[in-house]
Amino acid sequence: MAQLDPRSSKDKNSRNFGNDNNFNWRGILLFACAIALLGGFLFSRNGNYGNVEEISFTDFEKYLDEGRISKEEPLQLIVTEGRSTQTLRGGYEKGKKPSSVAGAPDHFKTTVFMEYNKDLKSELENRGYKVDIKADSDVMLSAILQFLPIALFFLILYFFFRQQIRNAGKGALNFGKSKARMLARDRNRVTFKDVAGVEEAKEEVQEIVDFLKDPKKFQKLGGRIPKGVLMVGPPGTGKTLLARAIAGEADVPFFSISGSDFVEMFVGVGASRVRDMFEQGKKSAPCIIFIDEIDAVGRHRGHGLGGGHDEREQTLNALLVEMDGFDTQEGVIIIAATNRPDVLDPALLRPGRFDRQITVNLPDVKGREEILRVHAKRVKLAEGVDLGVVARGTPGYSGAELANVINEAALLAARRGLKAITMAEMEEARDKVRWGKERRSLAISEKEKENTAYHEAGHALLCEVLEHTDPLHKVTIIPRGPSLGSTMYLPLEDKYTNRKNELLDRLVVVMGGRVAEEIVFGDVTNGATGDIRMATGIARKMVCEWGMSERLGMVEYGEHEDYVFLGRDIARSRAYSEATAQEIDREVKRLCDDSYQRAIKVLTQRKETLVAIARALLEYETLDGTQIREIINNGRLINPPPPISPVKRDELPHETPRPQSEGVGGLTEAPA
Repeated sequence: MAQLDPRSSKDKNSRNFGNDNNFNWRGILLFACAIALLGGFLFSRNGNYGNVEEISFTDFEKYLDEGRISKEEPLQLIVTEGRSTQTLRGGYEKGKKPSSVAGAPDHFKTTVFMEYNKDLKSELENRGYKVDIKADSDVMLSAILQFLPIALFFLILYFFFRQQIRNAGKGALNFGKSKARMLARDRNRVTFKDVAGVEEAKEEVQEIVDFLKDPKKFQKLGGRIPKGVLMVGPPGTGKTLLARAIAGEADVPFFSISGSDFVEMFVGVGASRVRDMFEQGKKSAPCIIFIDEIDAVGRHRGHGLGGGHDEREQTLNALLVEMDGFDTQEGVIIIAATNRPDVLDPALLRPGRFDRQITVNLPDVKGREEILRVHAKRVKLAEGVDLGVVARGTPGYSGAELANVINEAALLAARRGLKAITMAEMEEARDKVRWGKERRSLAISEKEKENTAYHEAGHALLCEVLEHTDPLHKVTIIPRGPSLGSTMYLPLEDKYTNRKNELLDRLVVVMGGRVAEEIVFGDVTNGATGDIRMATGIARKMVCEWGMSERLGMVEYGEHEDYVFLGRDIARSRAYSEATAQEIDREVKRLCDDSYQRAIKVLTQRKETLVAIARALLEYETLDGTQIREIINNGRLINPPPPISPVKRDELPHETPRPQSEGVGGLTEAPA
């Protein structure tokens, strides 16, 4: 990492400080002048007298008799026409101040009633005092002179804070403005070449690009381009990237905003921002306005708990009105993305608003290979790295996960000091992205390690000997992610459906870990929590959704959605009776019990093979599918992996591992 010169950094900072446009030097000078004026006014108001105290005329006469009044300074008699009282000012004799407290005033002033002291001036002069008479006839002028410096002070203070007030007012006026960020044409370099694995989606949006390039081609035939395009798909499939590619391919401005940017704490802000966003789009036409995560503002209206005014609904109403009145001939197209289309308001999805829905699915094996090739251009691959093999081994991976696989492989190769990425780093990165990083430093007792080995051996053996299962990929007793061991199997090709026999055999494989513990040790652990949850979920879907129960038939029991929409679903009653619910529970339990008994039967018959696999796992920790098949066919390993280097006990962290309530020996599978 390059080191910075502190001196150059300091000089740079000092230069930046001197040239900082936000530093208000003028305001500082005005503020200093105001303080100086105020201080000067207060000083001049007292004339030549500094610290002055006000005393009564009786005290003045007393101090006069005691000789405390100074004769060196003339006494000042301020005369105001039309008033019976005058003001007399003077100083104390040095060393004879009435108060002995440190810092006591050196001068005084007193009020004189001239009706009783008409000859005051003559009496003072006879005693040797000099009296100066000062006229103060203009009361209004005196008042103006007194308050003028204060007014001037506040005026200068206003100029000092004027810039801050102006900025505050500007922010308040722009509060209802749209937060849409415009991506300039020269900065948007994403085109369809950078998007892979979604060929059907690219074909559907190609005509949008053609319309933005040549709108007259469609207008001649009376065709109308869709007002809005809604992209639907799982997270990480490239919906935002595809929208940017449309703008880059058509070479038009691209406005990007999130659905959550519309809703604020103040009423009416969201609707105002919607209107301002469409105004900006009209000014920059032809252009594309992209709204990411539109479900934040486009949810069903009227389904919230309780009543009252809903700011989010008003924002949605403004969006519906603007899209309905939007003229597509202006060349402005709205593109939105969401992974929750089930919660969107039906009015938003009708023709005339979002005319077209484009589904961006997870890529197939060919699409995954294309995505890997796009991201592999940025890294250095070693010779012999077959991205087709990596693509076949990553079923169910999204585009974002595949990009992460390439990045993790590059980081792993850099840590190992390699000059290029090999297949070993690619496979390790694939397992890390899906199943988590290996935790070799976790201190596990030999007893727990042996239990995990038999648990995983049960999964692996059943996965190989049963007929309708996917090929075994890898078995490991190295802690990875939340589990202490994992059995991984991958399909030979992408699967979009599952047969009943395949699901029944999968239930048996899931039960294999708990059954192996029971057969070998005569006891079970809590490590099968994930297996039990997985088996129950598969069995319940077979009964309630897929119609694979002979007793309950081809009937769907309940509306099964991945998410509960609060307010719409919380008050929904079940679509079946209590007796049917009991039948469903009995059928789910029957499927799980039958699978458990099948697993006991198979593993009991092949207990020697089970023990052989477990011992191999204890010795080598990780075995692939080929090595497991060698043990099943030959009773031993013919091509064993290189032995692991033992870790010294003092190199392990000195801590007690927290008990794993889930995932101990859990079966981890790639989704079909």
